[in-house]
Amino acid sequence: MTAIALRPPEVVMRLKRLGAAHPTRLSFLRQLIRRAAREKWRVRKHLFDLDDNGFGRAVYAVETPARIYSLVAFSTPLDDEKRSDRVIAQAWDTSYVLYDGLPDAADIARLEANAPLQEAGRYTSRELVLARANKSVRLFEDVAAALAQGQQPDEEQLLGVGYLLRTTAVYGNGKFGIVDRDEISSRPELGGSFQAEMLTVWLIRSFTFDLVDHIARRRNPAGAAKLAPDLRRALGVGNATGLGMAPFLVRHPLLTHSWFLARETALARVRAEPHAGAAERDAFSNALADLRRRVARWHSDDSRQATATRILAADLGALAENLDQLLAKPRPWDALYRFAEDHFSLEGQEACVSLILEPHGALIDELGDTMKADETPGHAIEGGISCALLRRALLDCYSWARAIDFADPAANARFWYVSAEKLEPRLGERFEEDGAELEQPLATARDALGLAAALAKEPASASVADFLLRWPEWRHAVRRAQIVAQFPYAEIHDNLIGAELRPVDILRAKLAFFGARSFDPRSDRWLRIALFSGEPLIEDVATMAGKAA
Repeated sequence: MTAIALRPPEVVMRLKRLGAAHPTRLSFLRQLIRRAAREKWRVRKHLFDLDDNGFGRAVYAVETPARIYSLVAFSTPLDDEKRSDRVIAQAWDTSYVLYDGLPDAADIARLEANAPLQEAGRYTSRELVLARANKSVRLFEDVAAALAQGQQPDEEQLLGVGYLLRTTAVYGNGKFGIVDRDEISSRPELGGSFQAEMLTVWLIRSFTFDLVDHIARRRNPAGAAKLAPDLRRALGVGNATGLGMAPFLVRHPLLTHSWFLARETALARVRAEPHAGAAERDAFSNALADLRRRVARWHSDDSRQATATRILAADLGALAENLDQLLAKPRPWDALYRFAEDHFSLEGQEACVSLILEPHGALIDELGDTMKADETPGHAIEGGISCALLRRALLDCYSWARAIDFADPAANARFWYVSAEKLEPRLGERFEEDGAELEQPLATARDALGLAAALAKEPASASVADFLLRWPEWRHAVRRAQIVAQFPYAEIHDNLIGAELRPVDILRAKLAFFGARSFDPRSDRWLRIALFSGEPLIEDVATMAGKAA
């Protein structure tokens, strides 16, 4: 079987394509679901102590083959004027901790005093993830009211939103005193990217449904209905994500490379398949039908996304019309991809990537194990090479950057900095705001060209080590250039400080790897999404033998 070449970084790593990303079966939540089903994880409510209004505490225990994890959840009163998606909020409807083990009464009391404070609380190494969420107020109340009357909520309204609670932060990796990732990365069930965070959100989803059922039942003990199983499966957990996450793909080049390399390798493997079997055809048709239903419900007030979604719907319709003809061709999956590449929008092309991968778990799922990188030692600079050799490699890796004129103020319009108040990344306007002297090294294209110009002034045989002894301010750019030379998907091939930058494009790319759907930009700097919508409930995975997602 002749191999298919991977899509090159100059195609894959452009901001407009990143901003059209779709989740795939390699997404992190899908990896978690498959493991939980394969290993028959079991979930039980260890504690569910809520009052008539749904305020109180709950503990959900998850039994994996090796150990127990617990979601400790707190629901508290919140005035409407304090409810906000912004990271600077000080109070939330619900707060959560993923706990290592089963908490005792003292642990629960300690967490009850701290988790609702979030960043202001105090935590231990038994706490793996810290999270908070707000109700989608009107919809949550509408659902509770309908159930209390013994009725199911309006399906169109419910699925149009897609969630009842929306997280505003899911913190891991040692933030605010919780456990460092190094302490849990060797555990098989949590070793992959963001598995602890995905487990937390999956459990929050179940708590959400139990919370609304509980409130309805307390309002009408004799006649309340429970949220129907098909609606539970259709709904996910919302999330509001902003600038704080945007630089992640830039700051973690080795991890970024591993994510994109896995996905592109999977696509190349599937495109090289010589035939499409009946099972794969059926799985693709089902995935296409499901995506068309999702797209029909995908609402956004953002005009650009609304237009892209309408075009995507037309693309998927065209795909359905031509599907039988395309799958009858030699190398049918390659023919399908090339059809999308020739006829579809970027949104449609990337949706096709997701669809093409869907029927081929046996061929590609093992690539999920490669989607991680050990970045703890950093990347040692190879100082013995010559300045001339580094410059040639640099200009080759960053050839795309040479088209950017950084003498143009529009190309230099923004700067990234870290907020002193929230200790999170923010984006400033260079010619309108103070603070450019605090700029973070995220202007990769500008710095690469600057390094190339500095190296051009050095003797060709001079070593990089000698150059850096005299010009240490270029260490970050040298290290990055040497990383990108080895790991081609490590770099976004666009200007990250230009006036036309839309950080939501970077956010969407990362969130698609998580498994997010229903992307809804609220500005060019933050968006809302849904996680786990349409996926199995965690309490059902123990009975999913042979049906892993």
